Amino acid sequence: MNPKKFWRQAGQWIGALTLGAALCGQALAAELHVLSSGGFTAAYKQLVPGYEKASGNQVVSGYGASLGGAPDSIPSRLARHEPADVVILSVPALEALVAAGQVRPGSRVDLGRSLIGLSVRKGTPKPDISSVEALKNTLLQARSIAYSASASGTYLSTVLFKQLGVADQIKDKARRIVSERVGSVVARGDAELGFQQVSELLPIEGLDFVGTLPEEVQEVTIFAAGITTEAREPEAAKALLRYLSSAEAAPVIQKTGLEPIPAR
Repeated sequence: MNPKKFWRQAGQWIGALTLGAALCGQALAAELHVLSSGGFTAAYKQLVPGYEKASGNQVVSGYGASLGGAPDSIPSRLARHEPADVVILSVPALEALVAAGQVRPGSRVDLGRSLIGLSVRKGTPKPDISSVEALKNTLLQARSIAYSASASGTYLSTVLFKQLGVADQIKDKARRIVSERVGSVVARGDAELGFQQVSELLPIEGLDFVGTLPEEVQEVTIFAAGITTEAREPEAAKALLRYLSSAEAAPVIQKTGLEPIPAR
């Protein structure tokens, strides 16, 4: 064979092989569907690009409350069989999905601990919640109170308000917020006080963060991830869970208002 013709054909073969490898790489890249509840959302949004870059996979994200029957809540989305490989939500809600057969037993990975905090509209006076008695007085004196429809709000409305003895006095001015961040309601002036997970309050513009509930009445929520029973990309899902619980992810989780939980 003519040497020039040989090298020309060789170049064509190499080009074809390179294109084939690229196409194979694209075919192997997974499209991972993730549903995340609000408490971990700020950290999740910052961490996903790093996972995509490291893995070559594409992440399609959806968001909703851990609990409740709102159309955009995670349980409602799973009930409609929306695509979901991974769910990230509070541990009680995750375990409920395991019990319902929607999340794989043994797939749970704890990611961060969260505290309940209080925010007010930017520039307005910050009330005193430094003690249990101060918190009680603040609730009684407030004109309006907003709390989450998810884990933190369930604790406030079913446990804390009753424990403080204020449930009856504040029932007409306390409102459960569905399908929206509590902080957004407070920032536009539709509620004076807003209680939610700290990690959900901090990202909202137009708020002043007051602080967390007193330790004696604080409710610690653990956010965790699990792999759904209908996962189409279980291996990519496992890789995401490893990444979210890695030492590399910990500073981002901490910066967004959560306490990272080291992988075991």
